[in-house]
Amino acid sequence: MAEKTIDLGEQSEVEVYGARVHNLKNIDVSFPRNQLVVVTGLSGSGKSSLAFDTIYAEGQRRYMETFSAYSRQFMGGMERPDVDKVSGLSPVIAIEQKTTSKNPRSTVGTITEIYDFMRLLYARAGEAYSYVSGQKMERMSEDQIMRTIAEKFDGQPLNILAPVVKGRKGHYRELFEQIRKQGYLKVYVDGNIMDVEPKMQVDRYKIHDIDIVVDRLTVSEKDSKRLHTSVQSALKTAKGIIRIADKDNNVSYFSKFLMDPVSGISYDEPQPNTFSFNSPYGACDKCDGLGYIFVVDESSVIPNPKLSIVNGGLAPLGEYRETWVFQVLKALGKKYDFSLSVPIEKIPREKLDIILNGSQEIISVAVEYNKWNVQNYQVTFDGIIRMLEEQQERKNEDVSDDLEAYRTLKVCPVCEGARLKKESLHFKVSEKNIFELATMDIRTLQDWFVGIEDRLTERQNVIAREILKEIRARIGFLLDVGLSYLTLDRTARTLSGGEAQRIRLATQIGSQLMNVMYILDEPSIGLHQRDNDRLINALKNLRDLGNTVLVVEHDKDMILEADYVIDMGPAAGVHGGTVVAEGTPQQLMAMHTLTTSYINGEREIAIPKERRKGNGKSVTLKKATGHNLKKVTVEFPLGKLIGITGVSGSGKSSLITETLYPILNHHFFRAKKQPLPYDKIEGLENIDKVIEIDQTPIGRTPRSNPATYTGVFSDIRALYVQLPESKIRGYKPGRFSFNVKGGRCETCQGAGQKVIEMNFLPDVQVPCEECGGKRYNRETLEVRYRGKSISDVLDMSIEDATVFFEHIPAIYRKVKTLNDVGLGYITLGQSSLTLSGGEAQRVKLSTELSKKDTGNTFYILDEPTTGLHFEDINVLLGVLQQLVDKGNTVLVIEHNLDVIKVVDHVIDLGPEGGSGGGQILYKGTPEGLCKIKESFTGKFLAKEMGVKRV
Repeated sequence: MAEKTIDLGEQSEVEVYGARVHNLKNIDVSFPRNQLVVVTGLSGSGKSSLAFDTIYAEGQRRYMETFSAYSRQFMGGMERPDVDKVSGLSPVIAIEQKTTSKNPRSTVGTITEIYDFMRLLYARAGEAYSYVSGQKMERMSEDQIMRTIAEKFDGQPLNILAPVVKGRKGHYRELFEQIRKQGYLKVYVDGNIMDVEPKMQVDRYKIHDIDIVVDRLTVSEKDSKRLHTSVQSALKTAKGIIRIADKDNNVSYFSKFLMDPVSGISYDEPQPNTFSFNSPYGACDKCDGLGYIFVVDESSVIPNPKLSIVNGGLAPLGEYRETWVFQVLKALGKKYDFSLSVPIEKIPREKLDIILNGSQEIISVAVEYNKWNVQNYQVTFDGIIRMLEEQQERKNEDVSDDLEAYRTLKVCPVCEGARLKKESLHFKVSEKNIFELATMDIRTLQDWFVGIEDRLTERQNVIAREILKEIRARIGFLLDVGLSYLTLDRTARTLSGGEAQRIRLATQIGSQLMNVMYILDEPSIGLHQRDNDRLINALKNLRDLGNTVLVVEHDKDMILEADYVIDMGPAAGVHGGTVVAEGTPQQLMAMHTLTTSYINGEREIAIPKERRKGNGKSVTLKKATGHNLKKVTVEFPLGKLIGITGVSGSGKSSLITETLYPILNHHFFRAKKQPLPYDKIEGLENIDKVIEIDQTPIGRTPRSNPATYTGVFSDIRALYVQLPESKIRGYKPGRFSFNVKGGRCETCQGAGQKVIEMNFLPDVQVPCEECGGKRYNRETLEVRYRGKSISDVLDMSIEDATVFFEHIPAIYRKVKTLNDVGLGYITLGQSSLTLSGGEAQRVKLSTELSKKDTGNTFYILDEPTTGLHFEDINVLLGVLQQLVDKGNTVLVIEHNLDVIKVVDHVIDLGPEGGSGGGQILYKGTPEGLCKIKESFTGKFLAKEMGVKRV
């Protein structure tokens, strides 16, 4: 019988059947492999549930199952997503926004590995220079040392010295005895030749240089053999270093290692870890490679100089008590003539310095134990600041909250922020040390590496050829994803989610993998329209290598440039979770969905007919110079919606997040974060508080949820306490909290779920068998309001809660504002860990909206459109306009053109990113910005608003 051959071929599509994760409604969906596929739709419609929680989770689970059961028990497992079947799946790599390291030692250079290749370059091709004389360090072979001595000192008498002690204290009695036993007769001590004698020693309290006089001879042809033997012996004794003293006692240094011929200092042979701030061989000893140190902040020690020391003017000490420190301060006051009872601001500065920093003068402290027993102590006082520093050192890194209140960050005074030892910073390639390259933006760094071969020696070029190829390739990938403005020394924790994601994308492009599925979460976040094309091309390059690229995205250009689009909807939360349209962009545009209606112009975010005039007052920041800002002076008109725009890296965050906000936050709330450098600020009296609404999570534990964050849960618990059943039973508000004992289920401690450890399979979360997932015990659940228990309320959507609590004003106001910002689909008790950055930001925004304000608040939002669909942006803008209508000022850092076109006042920075930015290009109405030729924002805004550029 003939053997039957089956040609399986390669499946051309990824197929998902029966996906039910989160709010997905048992959906079936398929899309082509090796294509750029975009998943879009309203926020909360199920995009991430499909892409990450179903497709990626299943891919990861299958990978984990390739390991043995024994291995999996150590690695943990992946939960099986709630889906019937996924076929056509390639190995998956997720490039998310939440995976960035928050370690201060992680930088752009270390993530991309560019810095690792640069360390190798400097270790193998770098030239060493002396940090004492600035001279180029020399290393010689034994033969070179011989030839140099013979030529330089021909016919001269000299001493051949082997250095054994350099710049150290001690009497060295044992060393001299050892030298005598080795047969040497003379030593060279501190510039003088001395005979070696029994029991010889030097002053133990002075610093000494000691050399063995190996030989004394006149350099000549006939004595060349003796010279060679003596030099060999000296090099062996001093481990590769030799000194020559001529007849005038001038000393020359020679070494088989790197040595300064002038001062005689030597460096160890460089290795890659010599240039690593994460290695003890390269890290600055003072700051341990961080580039900054914690110091005690004087303004925190004396928060209110109008108070006297007796009344608690020195915050760490508090008010006067009969303690040793106050007795010492009293004695100081007597000695230096100041009173502890006068306001600190009236104590002369030089005397205040003694209180803070101490004095070496001895003071007499009288301690009265009782009227018959008074003891006098003679002491020196180190000062309050040193006292706190000593406490800090004793506690090491586990600094208590009390000490934390007095600490602030300061650039390391030794390395000046370079993170490396001074020896490491004196190795150069083409006259630049490694830190100077790390502080260049990527574009400037690329230019520096262009033609570097012409600036290197032939030997350096041979060594560096392959290293330079790797560095240039990685720099090119960063430029391809629009990150030309970043520097290699930028720490990972200062990167936005979009920046971190694009760095990982650049790394993946460089890996050149094939037949992989990449899943990305809104890579366009934080990217200016100008750089969008580069990002799209980078994703297409990844696709063209033979990969499937699945992108969760709202960007109009990305949707139109995709090969295939999946539109989720029709609404958010429980009203979403279905595929409303799928196909090529052309096919999608023929269908009428909420997404396509915004793309084809059927719906739009309307430009206001009239811009607000504001209240005539302003806040003015003068001469800000932080990072790439070039003495920027900017006026923020109050009572308006202000937009801060500019290409990525132009200085928006430096100006607002790192300069303006810390100034305002310190002024109103005594916050400790130091702003970047600026000259002065005017107009602070025109506002009464500042509020920053960012996208950080509203909580770090599963117990945190929108109800607890907004404070509405306290009102709900107060309502349940007032119910007749609660009063009869004597229940207090704590009874209805799932975080404290009393009313919660103690089996699951109010979590509602139990974690079952499965050894080599992933841990499984199951509803608590005692409470059935309701979090509370039976007695608590018996108290009901309109038929609903406290657990039922937590499971209620915001939309339903708005109707349910419409007759309770305190609760209704808060849930209504949550609903108004477009969060009607989430539940009151939904874990904060499941909220996206955009959802967390809107929870914070609604919390502020529900408060009664004075109409004089300054709000700052950094890219609030992150993660939002066109319709969500429309809702958000309505909320922001509502805030401004009350008289407040709302400042928004944005790239989204729908937001920029509706603001009252726009401030555009540029013209480029990095060193090419940091200037104000324009301030005024969006219409005016459209006409600014130098502005890239203006170019795209003009197209959006239909304004002709002259």
